[in-house]
Amino acid sequence: MHICFLCNEYPPGKHGGVGSFTQTLARALVERGHKATVVGIYSPERQGIEDDEGVQIVRLPHARLRGTGFVVHLRRLRQALTGIHKQSSIDVLEGPELSLAMVPRSFPAAKIIRMHGGHHFFFVTLGQKPRPGRSWLETRSFERADRLCAVSHFVEETTRELLRLNGRPVEILPNPVDTRLFSPQPEVEEQKALILFVGTVCEKKGVRQLIQAMPQILKQVPQAKLQIVGPDRIDPQTGDSFTNHIRSCISPDLEEHIIFKGPVEHSQLPAVIASSTVCVYPSHMEALPVAWLEGMAMGKAVVASNTGPGPEVIEDGVSGLLCDPHDPASIAEKIINLLKDAALRRRLGDQARRRVTDFFSMDALIERNENFYRRCIQQ
Repeated sequence: MHICFLCNEYPPGKHGGVGSFTQTLARALVERGHKATVVGIYSPERQGIEDDEGVQIVRLPHARLRGTGFVVHLRRLRQALTGIHKQSSIDVLEGPELSLAMVPRSFPAAKIIRMHGGHHFFFVTLGQKPRPGRSWLETRSFERADRLCAVSHFVEETTRELLRLNGRPVEILPNPVDTRLFSPQPEVEEQKALILFVGTVCEKKGVRQLIQAMPQILKQVPQAKLQIVGPDRIDPQTGDSFTNHIRSCISPDLEEHIIFKGPVEHSQLPAVIASSTVCVYPSHMEALPVAWLEGMAMGKAVVASNTGPGPEVIEDGVSGLLCDPHDPASIAEKIINLLKDAALRRRLGDQARRRVTDFFSMDALIERNENFYRRCIQQ
């Protein structure tokens, strides 16, 4: 099979969970003898064609003139897909919720949307009103899709209601994690009382509440430090950096306990995770977060949100701890329990690794994805 992914954040460089997911699945498909291509819109300095362990990456240049993005990107994407298809017929064309809006209905491949949490999903679940333009694009994209799949039951059920998908069938295919890359590293020295956050530094990831939990944590564990790893988010309305904004809210007595490391290449993340004591992800909302799975795969005790798909990923008290991401006291309580109890950390970390291996590893999920693609092609 030739599977073509539409993705605007393929590593290296700035990327999120969708980029990590695409790389993990595309590489695995190539290992299984399939052809995998990734096409997307990127900043001018990253444009061109690359090879990533057999995966062909086609990075198209972003429009230079403000307001011309849709027209320019539509033309460039369609030209690229036509050229790729002529060279090697595409069997499956897959992308997240908005991605098929620029693909013609007549494109001769099985067109799939994989729900990672789209515009309607995040805006509504975070209490905001969807924007008309992006709402139209998302609706248009779903109309062009031949088949649908979703990374969690929660994102499927929520999106079905918001976009009125009615009886359209949706396959549940959780995000996979590379358990060979993300595996326990006992040879790496664990730093004492190091709390690790990995993700985009923005409001919806719960970074503010995590920082607000630090005074309570430090009262119980004075040597604790919080390391924040991930790219900054710029507010499109104000142009301000969220990292700079949140830094300005940190009191002087906390500054030495909070480290903003910035983005780290995906291949270097395992070493960063291995050096931490606990991993904390207090997101206000997720679809099915790859970062959680990577921390769990490393055998780390994880504190994550009880919102959205949280209970689908973590069995509270068994393979991790779930907190109220809007309540700094709840976040602090879970972290303090783990920092003070090494036996609890080991037990939760062992169970976390086992759960990821059984339900979220590439070995557990690759055949399910292949079979889904085959059914899409046949139908």
